[in-house]
Amino acid sequence: MMEAKRHVLEAGEPVIVHASCVRIGSHSNSDRHELYRDENEIQCTTAADPMSRYRKQLIHSKIFTEEELLEIETGVKQEISDAHKKALAAPNPDPATILNFVTPDPYIPAKYPDGTHNQTSGEKKRFIQALNETLKAEFRFNPDTFIWGQDVANKEKGGVFNVTKGMQKEFGKERVFNAPIAEDYIVGTANGMSRFSDKIRIVIEGAEFADYFWPAMEQLVELSHDYWRSNGQFAANVTLRLASGGYIGGGLYHSQTIEAVLTTFPGLRVVYPSFADDAAGLLRTSIRSKGPTIFLEPKALYNDPKAEAFIPDDFEVPFGKVRIRHTGSDLSIITYGNTTHMCLEVAEKIAKETGKSIEVVDIRSLNPLDKEGILSSVKKTNRALVVHEDKMFAGFGGEIAALIASEAFEYLDAPVKRVGATFTPVGFYRALENAILPDNGKIEKAVNELLAY
Repeated sequence: MMEAKRHVLEAGEPVIVHASCVRIGSHSNSDRHELYRDENEIQCTTAADPMSRYRKQLIHSKIFTEEELLEIETGVKQEISDAHKKALAAPNPDPATILNFVTPDPYIPAKYPDGTHNQTSGEKKRFIQALNETLKAEFRFNPDTFIWGQDVANKEKGGVFNVTKGMQKEFGKERVFNAPIAEDYIVGTANGMSRFSDKIRIVIEGAEFADYFWPAMEQLVELSHDYWRSNGQFAANVTLRLASGGYIGGGLYHSQTIEAVLTTFPGLRVVYPSFADDAAGLLRTSIRSKGPTIFLEPKALYNDPKAEAFIPDDFEVPFGKVRIRHTGSDLSIITYGNTTHMCLEVAEKIAKETGKSIEVVDIRSLNPLDKEGILSSVKKTNRALVVHEDKMFAGFGGEIAALIASEAFEYLDAPVKRVGATFTPVGFYRALENAILPDNGKIEKAVNELLAY
């Protein structure tokens, strides 16, 4: 390792160190490794034990004497023994506490408690502009805020979509910097750095596209349950951004939306805004809150005029609060992300053609979920259609449909219906993508079927 380090420093070249690390003992208490390892292999492995070799080297180099090492080892054994006795004497965990410390209390917006505003003047801002300006505002608000990810910091470039454009120029490379193309590293280092101080807030681009996030799943699991297993002593204050979804002709590796997987992990908040104002408000709340939040961004809306909105400078959106984007009395559409705009267009079309009024409920926050907001709308209209971009089979909409069927069944005049993507990967060719993902026509067909039921 010393030679490798010397070469890197002198030649400025990377070095790969191939280390052969052999498991010395059995894999577990129930594993008898002598059944598949002969005596010679076990002896050779034991002789190569780095701890034993290190001990001999310390004595040979006269850094420690045998007596000094024995004293250290005796003290360690006593410390372990004392801890063991303490653990055995401690009371068993109380099953009544299993719901304690699952997710830290979030930041609670005071000025915008329901996550809506009345601003209708000034400049409408695009989704990507809302993200960029909110990030910069939060970096000014809290000097202990940091961001890293793939290509997030290079002069005027800020990520593949320019969401972090200009941030390193204003806040410096100590707070805004690039990470290697290693999603597990990005998430793992965020978890580790957040332990340094509770004041620290970390934003990471978990991957350039949500499709590439899978290598980080092990680190994400660690991040998600730290608050619970530490009994509330530690929470990773991390906002994890992911560019999600299709409708860009991106194909297999640039069109996935993965919220159905992410919402299965206790301890994670998951949000998915559809408009620029909600993007700004939810991002501000995410960064200011304790604990981890997955912030999913429908990249097809980054520069789409449909997602533009007026945004107050200090706008905040609470977690777990739906937003009624279109009021109605004949049917409720529950949706989020890219499909929100399709549902709004269908609602307008249906109103003009039939006079029926469709309520469009933008849930914005998947976990926590505003169950009361959803149920209130369904109880008013007596019909429910759940629409999302993800695959319909095993998609997040199944959870919403189950909620409605379980807690609003007696209010329904028709079965709960769903619209989602086909149970296939997302094709690259536009005609394939169109056949796979939801669109206005598919949503309108489902609405008419429900209205006619």
